[in-house]
Amino acid sequence: MSLWSTLNRNVFKRTSTFAVAVAGGTFFFERTFEVISVTIFESINKGKLWKDIKHKYE
Repeated sequence: MSLWSTLNRNVFKRTSTFAVAVAGGTFFFERTFEVISVTIFESINKGKLWKDIKHKYE
């Protein structure tokens, strides 16, 4: 059985399961995007962030 027919039968056939799939996908996409964005931001600004210079001022 193909992937498309499996998805059609299990997810797209009912509106409620489609809505749950969209909400779950949105949640995981948002979390992944945030983690990647924070990692890139911190790597670009290494040495300039408060967590990197806090020991100088405490």
